[in-house]
Amino acid sequence: MDWKPFIGLPLWIWLFVFPTLFAILCLIIRRKLQVILKPIWKILDAVYLASGVLAAFCMIAILVIIITQMVFRWLGLQFQGSTDFAGYAMAATSFFALAHALNRGAHIRVSILLNLNSFTRKWINVFALFVAAITATYFARYAIKTNFMSEMINDRTQGIDKVPETLLVVVKMFGSSPSEWRAMWEAAGSEWVFTPMWLPQIPMSIGTVLLAIALWDNLYRLLVTGVNPIIVETVKDEEKKLSKPDGVDVADGAAS
Repeated sequence: MDWKPFIGLPLWIWLFVFPTLFAILCLIIRRKLQVILKPIWKILDAVYLASGVLAAFCMIAILVIIITQMVFRWLGLQFQGSTDFAGYAMAATSFFALAHALNRGAHIRVSILLNLNSFTRKWINVFALFVAAITATYFARYAIKTNFMSEMINDRTQGIDKVPETLLVVVKMFGSSPSEWRAMWEAAGSEWVFTPMWLPQIPMSIGTVLLAIALWDNLYRLLVTGVNPIIVETVKDEEKKLSKPDGVDVADGAAS
């Protein structure tokens, strides 16, 4: 297992140990942390919503690709790679929607043990979020590693889909320093090339990172406020009626 050092410490410490220690800190000084974390929570909620909106646009892109494919067939033309592009958009829809769906209670959850009492409900939720956060962080780490590996070995799609080389340069600019931009544009051509696999893999990396952040975030919110922030939309209004003052556990509407 390759966990290279990052700022003097192995990467696994940054990804797993520090977030776990912060979770313990949330339990010890939760009232003080609540004041600090509230503005951050608002920013994260906006990010989750933006990822959901982006997923919706990717779903619309699937429809546009299908309609364009139909029109091309009627005109006797070819839309090369349309099936591949639709598949990429479908994958992007799934991964971009992960964090947003989690916060809307759209993920499948088994709630048999959650119905025993408020104490077991809270701590089973804490355990479930912690295990899920660890798993999602592990997944996100290797999703990003897959991106770099695909770029390193110049892995290309097995389909017939092509993209302009200038598009690849634009995307690569986000992962390089400004001093390298000039050389990148000078080396870029104007032709279309077979799609490199790292390009459609980017939404997978972004989506898994956002899911990991969302799971750690929800764990911290639960420990700080005592209220499970993952609430199914259909019962959210009822949960507001049952809410109690800060720091007191309430029913979390976890049934799915």
